[in-house]
Amino acid sequence: MEARPAPSLQAQGITAGYGSVPVIVDVSIAVGPGEVVAIIGPNGAGKSTLLKTLVGILRLDSGRILLGADDVTGRAPEELARRGVGYVPQVNDIFEPLTVLENLEMGGYLLNAAQVRARVLEVGAVFPQLPPMLKRRADKLSGGERKMLAIARVLMLDPKVLILDEPTANLSPKLADGLLREHVKRLAGLGKAVLLVEQRARAALEIADWTSVLVSGSVRLEGRPADLLQRQDFEELFLGAGTELGVSDESNMEET
Repeated sequence: MEARPAPSLQAQGITAGYGSVPVIVDVSIAVGPGEVVAIIGPNGAGKSTLLKTLVGILRLDSGRILLGADDVTGRAPEELARRGVGYVPQVNDIFEPLTVLENLEMGGYLLNAAQVRARVLEVGAVFPQLPPMLKRRADKLSGGERKMLAIARVLMLDPKVLILDEPTANLSPKLADGLLREHVKRLAGLGKAVLLVEQRARAALEIADWTSVLVSGSVRLEGRPADLLQRQDFEELFLGAGTELGVSDESNMEET
């Protein structure tokens, strides 16, 4: 079996939640450069909670988080962003009253003016649909265009690790498939380490290099998608939780 790359970001036995009761328990996960790692699972499994913990929004109860060889456990989201971790949340991922260009400039808040101009051009090459819309207000964009802008805004700081929470939520199947195949996979091809929570499990499996199945706050299965699909217990984890394998939608609510 082909070896996985050395981790750019990894969680080692992390436990976290929103109060005294943990939502995720003893979860370990890793993603390396050029790799797409998909986290899938039924509703309420703790997928978004895991991502929020990795980017410093939620504090750990136990375990640690490594960025390369550096222990970044407990670091603030701003510091993680400075160190190359980009996070695109499921909601509130763009500034609606601002133009596309202003959103990109906000994304490059750590850069000087010359660097921002250069990065706008570089990000526009990744998302060629955006440059013609630089003067358009973000609230006038379609759902697919908004999500491209959200990812592009995070790319302004050229992160080494890109963490995406339900990027295809509320998109049509055609737009969702295009976003995953054309953009998410391309970002991994540029050397980014892409960690993806996705409601369309089968679509995620088609682009992922590695997949972790999260059920009731714990990793129940992990491996290469082709290997997981051959296991009888893989689909049973979804069906047993009352969720079809095709879609697992956690909506916009916090997990409890």
